[in-house]
Amino acid sequence: MTTRTLRAALVALLAVTTAASCGTSPEAAAPAPSPTPVASTTPTPPPPGPAVPDVPVVDAGLDALPAPAPAPVRVAVPDLGIDMPVDAVGVEDDGTMEIPEDADRAGWYRYGPAPATPEGATVVAAHVDSWTTGIGPFSRLRDVAVGARVEVTTADGTVHAYVVREVTQVPKTDAPVAQWFDRTGAPRIVLVTCGGAFDREVGHYADNVAVTADPVVDAAGA
Repeated sequence: MTTRTLRAALVALLAVTTAASCGTSPEAAAPAPSPTPVASTTPTPPPPGPAVPDVPVVDAGLDALPAPAPAPVRVAVPDLGIDMPVDAVGVEDDGTMEIPEDADRAGWYRYGPAPATPEGATVVAAHVDSWTTGIGPFSRLRDVAVGARVEVTTADGTVHAYVVREVTQVPKTDAPVAQWFDRTGAPRIVLVTCGGAFDREVGHYADNVAVTADPVVDAAGA
């Protein structure tokens, strides 16, 4: 029953109840008694109301919700000697993705897909360097070859294997952010870091380096 139908039914019910409870006005003449009152033994059925559609019932309890996919905790690119821990991160006040200050640690965008999510891009990013830790492992992403293997270990101990499909370097102003953070389409992983020349006026590198890799199924990962 819609809200409008329910409201109309309540108004009609209120009108009937009000009419039934009101007494005769003092100025009105009393009606003449019926000479042969007859009591009815069969109640008059009420008029049919609007049909109520069947509504499916869904369990809204927490136990009915699907379990979240395990978070990635480590990322490795064996061909480049990259093997680093991954922290779950969110969004900075300016709307950009948080990235661990330590260039030896990567960040997984926790509001997006995880490696076991059936669709969408898992985004893992790290600084190319930092003032405290120096040059980081992701500085080598620009040298990764198409076809190289990427391994991501999740919190449940599963190793998810990927094969590199594309390596791109683009100015940050032209970065395809919507594509990198896409939650639809085939599952994949996107590794992102900085590249290009360092702009001292703004305090960051001019470009982004992104590695896109697709999942593979073999003896070492799924």
